[in-house]
Amino acid sequence: MHQLDVKLGSRSYPIYIGSQLLTRTELLRRHIPGQQVMVVSNDTVAPLYLDKLAPSLEAFDWHSVILPDGEEYKDMATWQIIFDALLEARFDRGCTLLALGGGVVGDMTGFAAACYQRGVNFIQIPTTLLAQVDSSVGGKTAINHPQGKNMIGAFYQPACVLADTAVLSTLDDRQLRAGLAEVIKYGLIRDSLFFDWLEDNLTDLLAGKEDTLAEAIQRSCQNKADIVAEDEHEHGIRALLNLGHTFGHAIETGMGYGQWLHGEAVAAGMVMAADLSQRLGWLTSDKVNRIERLMKAARLPVRPPQELSSRRFLKLMAIDKKVRAGKLTLVLLKDIGKGVIVNDVPAQLLTETLSANHHD
Repeated sequence: MHQLDVKLGSRSYPIYIGSQLLTRTELLRRHIPGQQVMVVSNDTVAPLYLDKLAPSLEAFDWHSVILPDGEEYKDMATWQIIFDALLEARFDRGCTLLALGGGVVGDMTGFAAACYQRGVNFIQIPTTLLAQVDSSVGGKTAINHPQGKNMIGAFYQPACVLADTAVLSTLDDRQLRAGLAEVIKYGLIRDSLFFDWLEDNLTDLLAGKEDTLAEAIQRSCQNKADIVAEDEHEHGIRALLNLGHTFGHAIETGMGYGQWLHGEAVAAGMVMAADLSQRLGWLTSDKVNRIERLMKAARLPVRPPQELSSRRFLKLMAIDKKVRAGKLTLVLLKDIGKGVIVNDVPAQLLTETLSANHHD
């Protein structure tokens, strides 16, 4: 097992990465201060892993609430189901919420923990690659609104993150590839050596080789932990983690939640960000091609859906959380491994990128 720490003073917490951690009773117990535990999962993950987790919770008064699986259920109505279960079980503010699932379960459980009785303890047990390398770390929690993704939420840190690499063996191919998009992101924004490593090890990652995946998770989480420790509430450098996300969220919202997986939308978004960076004279065509090559090798989309017109795209991007004082903030690339936050992109160049990406 490998342990990393997210250093946030009194709210610092460990990320445990390793195989078969679900059965490591002592890991969980040290992060559950009270007696009441509510496991929040979904109808895909619960049948696979709830029984494995149960022995670690025997000493507690524990219940579970099983939500429907999918981004389309990351909404207010489904979120309320968690509160119904907590209130029905008469859980008090000494309780712990435990998120067992992918990014949707983690985001919704974290946001419920932030709100229930004004804040209760919570633990992340991410079961997808995307959640293990990105959404479970850093305390961003949210639900979607029909007009925009993750628009309602809170910054709320977990007590620990337990990333069990063994659970990735049941992950379907498409989910694994979607998770790789967020892994590639770290190489692009701040770690060019990691990008090189990904090019060399992609075949093993796609094959689900556990030790290679463990290294990718470790390096991704270390990158994220460093950024979050420096800028917890995204007033500066943390925005780098949004590479490809402004384009990607527009795709997810525009196509209807769940049509494109988050990682797929972000992959296409990162290629668009690379295109725009080239138009600004920062990236050479060789480097744009290299980025596109890696995405294609990971069998990820490199173009947005053609049915989303440039005009609709711009309109959706204007509702993004990263719009401040009417200015759209984008993360672009000065080089592979060197992300930069920009809020004065010439509208003409943005339009050119959108137009250029609407035909192959």
